[in-house]
Amino acid sequence: MAQSKEFQFEQEVPWEDLGNGIQRQVFGYDDSIMLVKAKFEKGAIGSLHEHHHVQVTYVDSGVFEMTIGDEKKIIRKGDGYYVPPHVIHGCVCLEPGMLIDAFSPLREDFLK
Repeated sequence: MAQSKEFQFEQEVPWEDLGNGIQRQVFGYDDSIMLVKAKFEKGAIGSLHEHHHVQVTYVDSGVFEMTIGDEKKIIRKGDGYYVPPHVIHGCVCLEPGMLIDAFSPLREDFLK
């Protein structure tokens, strides 16, 4: 079973540079859930994609144009969204910001 340490401290969790103005920090997880922070520079694009995971996201800061399925909305600090499995989604960062993602089950591809 995959499992993180019980505590994660921001200064100790490495940032992974995904390129194109996006960075990721993987926080707590086990086989059923994972918490991830994603930092975006202005103009960075979270390309349209889909996966079998359920995703719930909170906008910690910034402004994003978010696409989920056929809907496109502007989301800001304090907003959030839910993405069912296999629904195409992605975003464009309009003002630099941070998204806090929760996935179920964990994103094994983020641990490689």
